[in-house]
Amino acid sequence: MTASLSHAASTAGKIGPNSVTRLAEALRAVEGDNTAHRLFHGAGLGAHLDQPPQDMVDEREAEALHAALRTTLGTQRARTIGWIAGQRTADYLIRARIPRPVQRVLKLAPAGLASRLLTAAMAANAWTFAGSGQFRVRHGRTTVLSITDCPMCRGQRAAEPLCDFYAGAFERLFAKLVHPASRVVETHCQALGDPACRFTVDWRR
Repeated sequence: MTASLSHAASTAGKIGPNSVTRLAEALRAVEGDNTAHRLFHGAGLGAHLDQPPQDMVDEREAEALHAALRTTLGTQRARTIGWIAGQRTADYLIRARIPRPVQRVLKLAPAGLASRLLTAAMAANAWTFAGSGQFRVRHGRTTVLSITDCPMCRGQRAAEPLCDFYAGAFERLFAKLVHPASRVVETHCQALGDPACRFTVDWRR
């Protein structure tokens, strides 16, 4: 079964502030304040570091920050920071955005059903994290999540997948709400020339 979402034109080009605020947190935690300051101000977005955004931001700002992260730190360190930022995003969502009764239902449900329920909620809110990209879900032995026109690697070219922000967030959500053995791997990435960024979720290994 496949579910897809194209978000409304009124929200096109916007993305949730976690793509910025959690990146700042991860940078400061791992690389220190000086590196965070240099990166944000170098991208012309120092105001977001000094006063973290609370509302949706222009997705081009998130694109610029994640591109600057790779340029400043190199791909491997940038991937680590992106993963940590993604996990911090998931922790925030679990703490502040996903109602406790919903969490209890997901944790009590069989993993296959919990996966379908969680991804249905993700699809309904995909405009908050995929920006003007298109989010899709495919259920089977593994759950496959994909983002076409992915804002985290848009216009980038690399020899390895780059969207660790999403992979880290997806893995934490599934591990906390679906099955603790959940692991997420980005198997395809637009930075590699693939048509979409694709993430395989597996808890059965």
